[in-house]
Amino acid sequence: MARIDMNSDVGESFGNWRMGDDAAILSTVSSANIACGFHAGDPGTIRETSRLAVENDVAVGAHIGYRDLAGFGRRFLDCSYDELAADVLYQLGALQAMAGSVGGRISYVKPHGALYHSMIRHEDHARAVVDTVTAYDDSLPMLLLPGSVALEISAENGLRGVAEAFADRNYDPDGTLVSRREPDAVLHDVDVVVENMRRLAQDREIIARDGTRIPMEAESICVHGDTEGSVDMAAAVRRALEADGVEIRSFVEGPA
Repeated sequence: MARIDMNSDVGESFGNWRMGDDAAILSTVSSANIACGFHAGDPGTIRETSRLAVENDVAVGAHIGYRDLAGFGRRFLDCSYDELAADVLYQLGALQAMAGSVGGRISYVKPHGALYHSMIRHEDHARAVVDTVTAYDDSLPMLLLPGSVALEISAENGLRGVAEAFADRNYDPDGTLVSRREPDAVLHDVDVVVENMRRLAQDREIIARDGTRIPMEAESICVHGDTEGSVDMAAAVRRALEADGVEIRSFVEGPA
């Protein structure tokens, strides 16, 4: 693998409540998933994070989620197709306004939390999101989990689906992420994370928590901004991949 993107969830602070070190991690990654105000983020945070992304020449992505500030977007909401479509469109418009004010623009879309996971198998919610993104701007790629129904619907719509892998998360043998309710859902050992991502780049596979080898074609690697030690982890992954001859560059700059 000669090239791969690194993305991170950013802009997730709200008012006086601070989440992650956006300025630091944006100096390492190539794509920024900026919260749009529904699961996290406020207008000032969205604009400032957009400015930091533009300043660091990092692609701006809309990190859309369920309308769930209290639960940080990690709770499933049983909303209708029309409700979800309207909420997604609202978030896209908010981020585009903020990013545009600082010289940027939305370059891709990545669902957050429970919405991301529901779009693996929940066809109605997956279709609501993909249809809305297609109607808003059908040139926008979508970052999604390999094997998700949302990837199939994206292909049907002529929308580019981009498969991603997670550096700081453990996998179940079926290729889904271990639930955050489980104690081993999040990886904190930087050496383990680096070795996993080197294996992804070199052998195109991920090792599940039970040792199962999962074939995985991924164009992007995610390091969550709210994971403890995420800044050092992202920097270590980038150093290791570049030492292996892998270029870190956003997937929005053309096909790998």
